[in-house]
Order: sequence, then structure tokens, then C-alpha cells
Amino acid sequence: MTTFTLDNAEHTHQIGVKLGSTLPASTVILLFGDLGAGKTTLIKGIGEGLGITDPIVSPTFTLINEYTEARIPLYHLDLYRLEPNEVTALNLETYWEGIEVTPGIVAIEWAERMPYKPDSYINIHLTHTQQGTREITITQINCTLHLNII
Repeated sequence: MTTFTLDNAEHTHQIGVKLGSTLPASTVILLFGDLGAGKTTLIKGIGEGLGITDPIVSPTFTLINEYTEARIPLYHLDLYRLEPNEVTALNLETYWEGIEVTPGIVAIEWAERMPYKPDSYINIHLTHTQQGTREITITQINCTLHLNII
């Protein structure tokens, strides 16, 4: 588990760039944090690190945005508006198992709404601090990736 302070949105974005430039295909990132904690900002950075030139926007209403024109695809999911039974109906495992899609990075906002998880993933918790900064905590679950993001 790695925890550190993010001074501003640009720092959050730069952490995402580093992740996007180093993470391999079939990586699943589960994001947690209140509204405005920086989840989408982090994913925009991941997209930049992958080489995505299209604007990355939160898929709050579309649920899933797929960016396939990069080093590897980015699948950006937002579960904010869904109940667990609705999440089950999405068959999210098709993304992390590479079924019917090219394996890529799967980044899921509001992952606490997931009734099931993949076998291995990266948990990222973004929180506001009392000092007006943000704190990021990254935990790897059943994966042995070397994250060089500091």
C-alpha cells in the first residue's frame, strides 16, 4: 500500500500519466472517492500516458467510454448512477478478461457499487484532507506490478 499527498489537480493528473505510460494491458483500476476527489482527473492522466488524444470525459450517463486508439485501449466506466444488480447486468468481466474486446486498462469509478471484482486489481482511494489537498492511497490486490509513480 502506498499513500501520499497530492498538492493539486495537476499532481493528480501527472500520477495518472505515469500510470498510463507504464501499466500493461489487462490492468483493472478500481477508483473510490467522493465527488470532486479527482477520479476523472486521474483517468484523464492515464489516457494521456497511453497516448489518447481524444478528450476524456466522465461516462456518468453513458456508463462506459472506450478509447481504443492508443498504446493499449482504455475502458473508462462510471457506476455512480447504478445499483449492484444493474452493475451485474453490464458483464464487466468481458473487459478485464478480454472477451469481445482488446485487452486494455479498465478504470472503474465508484467501484464500491460493484457486487463482484476481478481476481487481481489496483485499488485507488482519493480523499480530501483538512489542509485542502488530496490524499491518494494505492493498494495492489493479487497483482505484482511495479508501480513507479512517485
